[in-house]
Amino acid sequence: MFHILVVEDDQALNKLICRVLIKNGYETTAVFNGAEALAMLDQTYIDLIITDLMMPKMDGYDLTRELRENGYQLPILVVTAKDTFPDKLKGFKLGIDDYMVKPIDVNELLLRVEALLRRAKIIFEKKLEFDHVCLDYINLTVTVDDHSQILPQKEFQLLYKLLSFPNHTFTRQQIMDELWGYDSETDIRTVDVHINRLRDRFRDIPYFQIQTVRGLGYKGMICP
Repeated sequence: MFHILVVEDDQALNKLICRVLIKNGYETTAVFNGAEALAMLDQTYIDLIITDLMMPKMDGYDLTRELRENGYQLPILVVTAKDTFPDKLKGFKLGIDDYMVKPIDVNELLLRVEALLRRAKIIFEKKLEFDHVCLDYINLTVTVDDHSQILPQKEFQLLYKLLSFPNHTFTRQQIMDELWGYDSETDIRTVDVHINRLRDRFRDIPYFQIQTVRGLGYKGMICP
């Protein structure tokens, strides 16, 4: 179970966020300023922080700065009434991962939390998991319903990229630049060849697919 630290000095909002998270399967701890958050992190493993910016004793900016300077890489989602671009720019430069402006929609909050946790898992564990499927970046292995196969490196990297950002369209050139390098002399049609190989490998798998976006490129789809 993921453990989320809610740092918010508005007690009613803190309680609401915690209640919504708990209802959706998360463990929560509530604190009311940045100093309390740092003290809690010394005692407990936290997967993600939701924090306000304007708080007594230590605000969200100073909390983020302190965490990043001390090597904490956990995702930080800011929930604040400060909605100007300079406020957002300052937060992102300090190292926050996402930003929501009050009043918040709790359903959107849940979507953002899920996305941040998924991204963190991809980065730190080098694994991408969803229903019935696990992609292991270290071993270039795709496991579907307990059946595993090792893919050639470029095929695996291509599939991993597309499924890490479901519904996002990547152009052939973007794929080429990232996987083959900017200076590669490989023909761009190589991307199409690798896409076709992946489709052949997983043509009978109902859990994901690769779609062609006509005139643009490709996108990965995770099927419900």
